[in-house]
Amino acid sequence: MEQNKPQQTQEKRGMWSSRFGFLMAAVGSAVGLGNLWKFPYLAGENGGGAFVLVYVVLVVILGFTLMLAELSIGRNTNSDAFGAYSKIKKGWGFVGGFGILAGFLILSYYSVVGGWVIKYIVASITGIGADKGAYFTNFITSPVEPIVYHLIFMGLTALIVIRGISGGIEKASKIVMPALFIMLAVIVLRSVTLEGASAGLKYYLTPNFDEITLKVIIAALGQVFFSLSLGMGCMVTYGSYLNKDSDIEKDALLIPSLDSLVAIMAGFAILPAVFAFGFEPSQGPGLMFVTLPAVFENMPLGMFFSVIFFVLVFFAAISSSISLMEVTVAFGIDRLRWSRTTSVMVFTAVMFVIGIGASLSMGAWSGFLIPWIDGNSYGIFDFLDVVTSYYLLPLGGLLSAIFIGFVWGVPNAVKEIRIGSKFRSEKIWSVLIKFVVPVLVFIILLSTTGLLDKIIG
Repeated sequence: MEQNKPQQTQEKRGMWSSRFGFLMAAVGSAVGLGNLWKFPYLAGENGGGAFVLVYVVLVVILGFTLMLAELSIGRNTNSDAFGAYSKIKKGWGFVGGFGILAGFLILSYYSVVGGWVIKYIVASITGIGADKGAYFTNFITSPVEPIVYHLIFMGLTALIVIRGISGGIEKASKIVMPALFIMLAVIVLRSVTLEGASAGLKYYLTPNFDEITLKVIIAALGQVFFSLSLGMGCMVTYGSYLNKDSDIEKDALLIPSLDSLVAIMAGFAILPAVFAFGFEPSQGPGLMFVTLPAVFENMPLGMFFSVIFFVLVFFAAISSSISLMEVTVAFGIDRLRWSRTTSVMVFTAVMFVIGIGASLSMGAWSGFLIPWIDGNSYGIFDFLDVVTSYYLLPLGGLLSAIFIGFVWGVPNAVKEIRIGSKFRSEKIWSVLIKFVVPVLVFIILLSTTGLLDKIIG
């Protein structure tokens, strides 16, 4: 009976049925809303081509190193994020716990934005009106409509995850991610052929090396870290469903490369069009939900391209949300001994309730503020974003690097990696995971909490 337990556990948890399916799911986890609006904005704000160059270099250093670390932990233990660290070293489950908590809280408000995207797919067909800013503000401050779309987004996420790894997440990712690349390519082609697009291309691609400052490097560091779903347990969890003969070294190179390709393509899709019609790139919802609808309205066949764009954004959002959901669901299955159905239903319900608060904080509950250790007070939506993005994710990434480098030990990690790959970059990776990555992530942590400015100042 004892010999059959590992097999039964694998069948219960599920496994990827193909390498392509795993890659599409992992890339889908990494590709999200940040690729489609934040990367183009950051590139424009931080020196254009200079930022892109710094970003690519850091993807190789930080992205590959931590990606390989998390995949190796997951595959070695065949467990959820909390259980993975506990199995290797008793008492270290809290490292994975940071990731699970981060993923849980992120999806609680991320799904609200996912609901906005669904609304804008509909609005692209029915019409938004002349005042794009007022339309967006009136929608997100409504006490009912955003919550309905939030529920729809959470429901779609749950439907995919409840079907399991190969039957749900993998099958959906095999459809969603190739479609995302195709639709993004269509938008890029339309954008770069607009009259006046050359100004945006020049802005995006011409590097000004004088602008490579500490601020630019830190901005690129943060984007690499948050874009790749590092520190939130996603890659540990996805790695736990891999077969032992999988080449995780190659996967750890391909996933950041494809994620970065989407981000760079998003720059080609958005910036030339924004410049062609005389708009300025702006951060966050302003770019995606106010500026771009105005761009599409002025574009030939604008409604067609607007629908394609927001469907593209929805695909990016749902591919990330299913990975965030799976992190918490795997915890429910492995630690709490729940069935997959129970785990999905319970966590979906709790996330939905928290998301209601996040949505209402844009309008009816805007006066309810939560004080935080940085001295500021935040609405529920912003509070969840600050706690996860500025604290939990960097802390999780830092502890993961320390865990591999000094607790589990590089030799043990290398032994796991070499099961399915030749791993020629062992010496370089060893230095990166033990010394370079912890320093870089620590700088991110200092920067996002405001401590770096005080130290430099």
